[in-house]
Amino acid sequence: MKRIAVYAGTFDPFTLGHEDISLRGAKLFDELVIGIGINPDKQPLFSPDERQALMTESFSEIPNISVQCFTGLTVDFARSVGASVMVRGVRTVSDIEAEFTMALTNRTIAPDLETVFLMAAETYSHISSTLIKQIATMGKETNAEQLRKFVPEPVIAPLLQKVQANR
Repeated sequence: MKRIAVYAGTFDPFTLGHEDISLRGAKLFDELVIGIGINPDKQPLFSPDERQALMTESFSEIPNISVQCFTGLTVDFARSVGASVMVRGVRTVSDIEAEFTMALTNRTIAPDLETVFLMAAETYSHISSTLIKQIATMGKETNAEQLRKFVPEPVIAPLLQKVQANR
């Protein structure tokens, strides 16, 4: 039986930390489906289709990773793709409480789905999408070289374009 896992988030923008968790998750499971959750209460920088395209490009050479957008509960999305596991990345101790609460809630709703936590690599534990947006937006000399430390290559130019357009 094929072991399918879902790694869900908003990924706005997609960071090196997200990439690291995805690649490590892909090594643990036969298939990793990255689910881009569409939250109508959030105002994302990138549209869901843009995020999907950037992530698909980033993983174009990894055959067992696919990227899809979804609305609704993550557990429903996981079931719709045949997943038995949800992968979650944990960066800091402060993430653990929220992730633990979410995992218990998901287990109550969907006891057939397991949650697997992957600790962020120390190199990426400080990176968040919010931080990346702040650096790209407020940095006086933000350039591609600075952003390479935080986001995958396919994200750099579109991120700088979005920031310039919004100024």
